[in-house]
Amino acid sequence: MKPEIQNSSKGLFFALIILASWIGSLIFLLNLNLENFTFVISVGILLQTFLYTGIFITAHDSMHRTVFPKNLKINNLIGSISLTFYALFSFKSLREKHWEHHRNPVSGNDPDFHDGKNDSFFTWYWKFFTTYISWKQILGMAIIFNIFEHLIKIDFWNLILFWILPSILSTFQLFYFGTFLPHRKLVKPFKDSHNARSNDYSTLWSFLTCYHFGYHWEHHEFPNIPWWHLPKMR
Repeated sequence: MKPEIQNSSKGLFFALIILASWIGSLIFLLNLNLENFTFVISVGILLQTFLYTGIFITAHDSMHRTVFPKNLKINNLIGSISLTFYALFSFKSLREKHWEHHRNPVSGNDPDFHDGKNDSFFTWYWKFFTTYISWKQILGMAIIFNIFEHLIKIDFWNLILFWILPSILSTFQLFYFGTFLPHRKLVKPFKDSHNARSNDYSTLWSFLTCYHFGYHWEHHEFPNIPWWHLPKMR
């Protein structure tokens, strides 16, 4: 890892900004009167989707020890908090699967890869989704939903539009830009054992689409580089 990144606190700063933004916007949107602010709905959904993707990317960087390299306890804590907010994931379990992906990309041992037969978008997405989501998580999210709705008295549609829908949309965003496009097999073969390719988006579009996760060959070649530094490696 480059010294300036190893000794940097930028990763922690960005992680806290993303987490605080997600929490703040969620609280605001869950308490929004939809009848008076219908024009905010689309913007709110897009914003929450983007921030949901951001908290997962934050957790992803924690798995690579790049959120706060100087203190791995804090680094892992940020990852655990991010994954709990995202969908009640286990940081340890997800980290193990993610490193299995890095060790065996585009193979039968890659948890992110399709079933080896059907590489269509939705079939691959469903395999990807069911690999990571468990019934315990779904049950846990359902319990939290009902607590918010019936005990805290958050409106049902606010919960659907700004909590449930953005979390689902972000899984599509992460899958499409971070797995499907980089790892699908095309006529032109992959250039090396990473079995990954990068998009040609500008730095701005790369950030907006998936926090530079589309610079995917660079991520596999330099897994100790945080998301915010990938454009320089590109």
